[in-house]
Amino acid sequence: MSYRHLVAKRKEGFSQMITQTLGENPERTQEAVLLHIKRAGELAVSDLCKELGITSMAIRRHLAGLQQEGLIESRIERQSRGRPTYKYKLTAKAESLFPSGGQGLAVDILELVFEQSGHKGVMDLLNKRNDRLAKRYRERVANKSIEDRVAEVAKIFNENGYMTEWEKLPDGNFIIFQRHCAVHDLAIQYRQLCVLEPRLMENLLGVKVHRQQYIFKNDPVCGYLVQCPGADGSAATSGAVST
Repeated sequence: MSYRHLVAKRKEGFSQMITQTLGENPERTQEAVLLHIKRAGELAVSDLCKELGITSMAIRRHLAGLQQEGLIESRIERQSRGRPTYKYKLTAKAESLFPSGGQGLAVDILELVFEQSGHKGVMDLLNKRNDRLAKRYRERVANKSIEDRVAEVAKIFNENGYMTEWEKLPDGNFIIFQRHCAVHDLAIQYRQLCVLEPRLMENLLGVKVHRQQYIFKNDPVCGYLVQCPGADGSAATSGAVST
């Protein structure tokens, strides 16, 4: 199966994921579930049934989907009588879906750098940050096979809010999908950020990485082809990254 076919196969699934910042007026039931849990800190199925006015079966279906996405987690609360109750709370990944002042601060800092040093100053600052990230994560990919490095890089981006998955292609190469851009609003103004993501992947993987799909070109995901030595169409590591 080709890279394009894999993307087409997953496109419908991508459209169902929660990827945008959540506000006070959720459009979907899953978003409403997250919002109610956020407000309460922790809720049981019965609590959510009361809040949303739907059946426990429907609530459990939504909770299962949210758990699969890594947005909620559960714990057992034992009762003095009767069956134990499951309580649900948000994960750190879900917390990143709610409004934060972090990107506003980042924009302010980059604007100050631009005013003082122009585009070169912004790029220099972002390159230094990229180098710091590479240094921070290098131990996590050290002495691993290329497949294990791809899996670890996808995990690293997941931890940073990118909703990332990966697959191995029949030709021996790999694809990395990002369902959500964690710095979307910032990248609208500073597209340099988009250049640095595949460069960080290359730095950690030690092989060439080419962006094949791009959210800012109206693709459903940002998709990266990881070219492995010995695989069909692969090449040696290079500093150049296609965007």
